[in-house]
Amino acid sequence: MTEAKLRIRGLDKSFGVGADRNLALSGIDLDLADNEFVSVVGISGCGKSTLLSIIAGLQDFDHGELTLDGVPVVKPGLDRGVVFQSYTLLPWLNARQNIEFALRAAGYSAADRRRIALEHLDLVKLESAAERFPAELSGGMKQRVAIARALSYRPKMLLMDEPFGALDALTRFQMQELLTQIWEEHRLTVLFVTHDVEEAVYLSDRVVVMGIGPGHIAQSFDIDIPRPRQEATKDTPRFGELQRQVHRAIRAASSQRQPA
Repeated sequence: MTEAKLRIRGLDKSFGVGADRNLALSGIDLDLADNEFVSVVGISGCGKSTLLSIIAGLQDFDHGELTLDGVPVVKPGLDRGVVFQSYTLLPWLNARQNIEFALRAAGYSAADRRRIALEHLDLVKLESAAERFPAELSGGMKQRVAIARALSYRPKMLLMDEPFGALDALTRFQMQELLTQIWEEHRLTVLFVTHDVEEAVYLSDRVVVMGIGPGHIAQSFDIDIPRPRQEATKDTPRFGELQRQVHRAIRAASSQRQPA
């Protein structure tokens, strides 16, 4: 791996105090390289979303080191774009305006906000829906707007928490293909949280498995499948073998609790 874009060392996170204190994450060590696509998988409750929220600056942590390009992460910032499973679009703004709203916080002029918003709607193949409101968009279209918004202010890193989890199977695969195309063309560091092992293997350069009790990094798998990837990639023997390895690691990690 090249020099780390994101660096995490010895990170602990707990909830509650005193006798009610619950250690959610323990001793997290994780590096992401520049332009690397890493997925995090594990059973529910292992701390995947908590870890992503900490990296986003939305939650604090107890101990450890967390830096992006060598700078400590202590709060939300425009150097990180975040996409959640819920679309988080403002219902009173149309698709273009939702993106412009994020760009306003980044200090862009009105003319630049409109130009950049339209460019990014084109990037996610929604240029014809620029003036439509969230209530007029399908789930997949809403998530495209959310991705366009997160990319519009040129973050150093994209954080995605189950972004396709609420979509039907066909739309989900279409969104996977779209995300892969965007990443291959524009290249940025991505941390992607998912329960879907097939999705993780298809999208990623590396898949990290988290264990529970408390949450910790259990195992990491390099995904040595050539890019660009296509639907037929999922039918290859190597793809199937990697899926099985990750599934086995999740099962093993969920049955071995760490001491707090």
